[in-house]
Parts: sequence; structure tokens; C-alpha cells
Amino acid sequence: MHTNVTSWAMAAVGAALIGGSGSALAPDAQALACEEPEGVALAPVPARPLDPAQQMLADHLARRYYVALSQTELIVRAAYRAAREVGLDPLLVLAVISIESRFNPIAESVVGAKGLMQIIPKFHRAKLDELGGEEAVLDPESNIAVGTRILQEYVYRTGSLEGGLQFYNGAFWDGSAQYAQKVMAERERLEGVMRGKGRT
Repeated sequence: MHTNVTSWAMAAVGAALIGGSGSALAPDAQALACEEPEGVALAPVPARPLDPAQQMLADHLARRYYVALSQTELIVRAAYRAAREVGLDPLLVLAVISIESRFNPIAESVVGAKGLMQIIPKFHRAKLDELGGEEAVLDPESNIAVGTRILQEYVYRTGSLEGGLQFYNGAFWDGSAQYAQKVMAERERLEGVMRGKGRT
């Protein structure tokens, strides 16, 4: 039988009141309240701390984009994980996030691109469905996972990092490759931060 935490808590309070105590649960009700109801997940395991260079990066991004440090730590961790899974450079992923959304997880463009990596849901529905549906586009970790896969596919399809970046931005035919240059310049800045050479 599936139930929720609220109904368990209400049952426990009701048992206490019926028992006339008001300040303590009857033994059976107390045991009942301590059991974990079916279908309720345990608290998540805390994430591993970032290494010192990644932490420096998260600190820098929090200051630069006026984002809570806990949020930039989550984003840095997710970018490293997603990049590792598809064989991309995590600093490249973070550079794309910088250019696309300035680390605003609810950013939305006039053409309907959403989230940190500015994904257009109607073009990537299958990938989003794997992570829970279109709403996943505004979840930072899901957005980064999907955006990184899209970028990796575009790099493979075009045969070069520059081409993949241009394709990602919808500017593949721009011979000057301005978008790719912008992302690579940002990636270089982030690398400088990690080496302790860069500041805000």
C-alpha cells in the first residue's frame, strides 16, 4: 500500500491525542511514526566536494554572475560529470553556459531556447523525455546533461569543435565563426581562473 509522509504524521498525532497524552505518542503509534512509509525515498547522499581547482572555478562563477555559490558548485559538478560521459572538455561546457545563459537556470530566449544551455525542447524532445519530459529543460543538471550530449553530437556531425559550436548556436554557415571564438575565449578565461591567474 502506498501512502505519503503527511498521512503517517497525521496518524501519529491522532494516536497521541486519542491516547490522551498530547505530549507523547503511545508506544504503538510511536513505532508506526518511525517506520519509513513505502514509496518515500531516503534523503540524497551529499555530493562529493569539488577539488580545489573546481572550487576556485565555482567561487569565481558565483561572484561573476551573482549566483549562489551552492548553485555554481552544482553546475560545475554537473558540467564535469556530463562532459566526462560524452568525452568533451568540461571547461568548454561551462564556457557554453556562460555565453548562452550567464548561469541563469531559467533563462529563456525569444525563440524558445531554455535553461543553462539554451535548449529548444521541441527539437530535443526524445533526450528530455529520457530525463522526465519537457520540464527537465529547467532542471540545471538535466539541462547540462542534454545540452552536453547535443553539443557532442554536433561536433561529431560537423567533424570539428568549431563546427559543432557554430551548429549548436544555429550559426553553422557563419564563415567568421564568431560564436565559436567567443566560447573558446571564455573557455580560456575559465582555464586561467583554475590556474589562479584569472580574476573576475
